[in-house]
Amino acid sequence: MSNTDSKDLDMQVHRAGASPAIKGPTDWFTGNVRIDRIFNAPGPSRIGLAVVNFEPGARTNWHSHPLGQTLLVTDGVGWTQCEGSPKTEIRPGDLIWCNCGRRHWHGATDTTAMQHVAVQEALDGSPVTWFEPVSDADYLAGPVKKD
Repeated sequence: MSNTDSKDLDMQVHRAGASPAIKGPTDWFTGNVRIDRIFNAPGPSRIGLAVVNFEPGARTNWHSHPLGQTLLVTDGVGWTQCEGSPKTEIRPGDLIWCNCGRRHWHGATDTTAMQHVAVQEALDGSPVTWFEPVSDADYLAGPVKKD
């Protein structure tokens, strides 16, 4: 068995810090975003995840996921919003389900950084469809749901 033959392994351990962080692409994000870990499970699994860090004011573009997305906030305070719904505050420990195909965005608040783990599945090789940036006016618009 070679080290690259994953189907014969019981599990794989990907050590923290083994992969360099990358800057969030400007085609997908507004502001300073750092992606610390990206992992896509070997097939036939379709699941992937990323640990994403948003500086204050940073956020994703509008986007959707063909099979939905789960977010786990691990640090800081952020906002998330599905198109047509209220903007909602998210905090450490909050678990967010973004429904299949729904346009949404998420990121830090305007004054506080936020980190989350994003988990999604790929459909036909694609886990996400990216759209336009969230305008400053939409990002800063209130009220913010905090319950």
